[in-house]
Amino acid sequence: QVQLVESGGGLVQAGGSLRLSCVASGGTFSNYAVGWFRLAPGKEREFVGVVNWSGGRTYYSDSMKGRFTVTKDNVKNTAYLQMISLTPEDSGVYSCAATVDVNYIGDYYSNPGNYDSWGLGTQVTVSS
Repeated sequence: QVQLVESGGGLVQAGGSLRLSCVASGGTFSNYAVGWFRLAPGKEREFVGVVNWSGGRTYYSDSMKGRFTVTKDNVKNTAYLQMISLTPEDSGVYSCAATVDVNYIGDYYSNPGNYDSWGLGTQVTVSS
């Protein structure tokens, strides 16, 4: 099972950008799809996006509106979530999750129950 550690969270002003990292260890990272989820106060966990094993295919929640980009670097054993035009509503704890790629990209990965490994998350706070 792969272990995941997120980093890159912090305080950013509205309209700014932030890139989160998800460093993996153990397992064979190139076999895994990596998804990102966020949890805001008073809300349920929300799917953000996922990148497939090779980094060549992605799938996003419709609510992200093109402001979020998920990438994956198998050489560095790291996945990323790039966020732009941030608003206070984007604040929350962002977590990455990994599962063995099922040779499919789509809504399957929006289900947190389909992931095997989770990081503890990193806090993102967007000020107004």
